[in-house]
Amino acid sequence: MKDFAAIDFETANGCRSSVCSVGVVIVRDGEMTDSFYSLIKPEPNYYNYYCQRVHGLGPKDTDRAEVFPRVWARVAPMIEGLPLVAHNKMFDEGCLRAVMKVYRMDWPDYRFYCTLQASRKLLPDLENHQLHTVSAACGYDLTHHHNALADAEACAAIAIRLGM
Repeated sequence: MKDFAAIDFETANGCRSSVCSVGVVIVRDGEMTDSFYSLIKPEPNYYNYYCQRVHGLGPKDTDRAEVFPRVWARVAPMIEGLPLVAHNKMFDEGCLRAVMKVYRMDWPDYRFYCTLQASRKLLPDLENHQLHTVSAACGYDLTHHHNALADAEACAAIAIRLGM
């Protein structure tokens, strides 16, 4: 794939619909050309300790943020017609499906591809296939792991490097 959108969500709690941030990186002709990041008011709107510890976001960050449908209204035109790539697509696709269901939004038949699955196949000798490990093996410095935009950039770099 030469054209795709890498996407990453962070969640506020154990509910997949509780997306509290999204990062998107657009790749055209194998080059990162555009990006988008936004905080999102989660649904349900509470944070658990584990999630806050992972990404550092909390109510102070998202209480005044827009709800998902308003954020997605800006993302959807950017990704229209592009396949979506995520590191562990089961999580990110699951988040997108869950939050769209909560807000009764139609699923536009997005096609998801997974850099986690691809890295397990193409880089079998890595000690693990976590995002930071795979991105390092692909020459990408993931400095701000668990920031949705940084993770989407790492995912895009992996997909480009692996020739997905």
